[in-house]
Amino acid sequence: MLNTLNISIVLYQNNPAQITNLLADIFDSHDIEINAVYLVDNSPDNRLQSLTNIDPRIEYIAAPHNPGYGAAHNLAITKSIEKNVGYHLVVNPDIRFSSSELAKLINFMQQHSYVGLVMPRVIYPDGKVQHLCKLLPNPFNIFARRFMPRSYIDKMNYNYTLQWTDYNKLIQVPYLSGSFMLFRVSDLLQIGSFDERFFMYFEDTDITRRFYREAKAWFYPNATVIHEHNQESYRSLKMFWAHIQNMIRYFNKYGWFFDNERRQINKRINSQKIK
Repeated sequence: MLNTLNISIVLYQNNPAQITNLLADIFDSHDIEINAVYLVDNSPDNRLQSLTNIDPRIEYIAAPHNPGYGAAHNLAITKSIEKNVGYHLVVNPDIRFSSSELAKLINFMQQHSYVGLVMPRVIYPDGKVQHLCKLLPNPFNIFARRFMPRSYIDKMNYNYTLQWTDYNKLIQVPYLSGSFMLFRVSDLLQIGSFDERFFMYFEDTDITRRFYREAKAWFYPNATVIHEHNQESYRSLKMFWAHIQNMIRYFNKYGWFFDNERRQINKRINSQKIK
């Protein structure tokens, strides 16, 4: 089972057509062995359960109490650990990819045993790169990205989102996006899965940071996926409040203004900047 892949997709009242498209991409993938795809449904009803008819490898997990994004993925990750599966993919419902991309990522991890978490190049539907590799945030980063003038945000983001890399080089990254995370299951067992204190937002910051400590979190530019990236917290007051609550949890865990590990990690990343 060590070369097999499990996948988890967390749902909440999604458009079934969107999930069907993603499942088609998954099962069209070449040269990989998919053991199971877990649909973890945080919706208050089970209307999405009919998606299991698409393929016998799909398993529906109802979580109507909605434990949160990371906790829902943990329900599936636990199964991957129990079954001794080699790899586990955490993927958002609004992701699309071609038939060769999963194999590229699996092959990369098979060839590099030190990699425990990898994220591919992520683009918008129009082909523009999404800058989802980040330094570890401080409270000012979060505030500035929402409330400062666009000219200032663009200047700050050039460094904060590692745009100086041009997103075309293999690099260790301390903060990868939770929209697409491929894990080595043995490393999840060692380092730990998602911290369930984070209901939504910052769970990806936290888990990448823990993998980065072990030199296991990497960005791999030679595979590409498409992400709609709705940024719901910018459009919904409810999601904005969730973002604020989990930001507080994150900085309470690691430190607000005095976080020596953050300072050292960000300094190490910036030392690679092309002058």
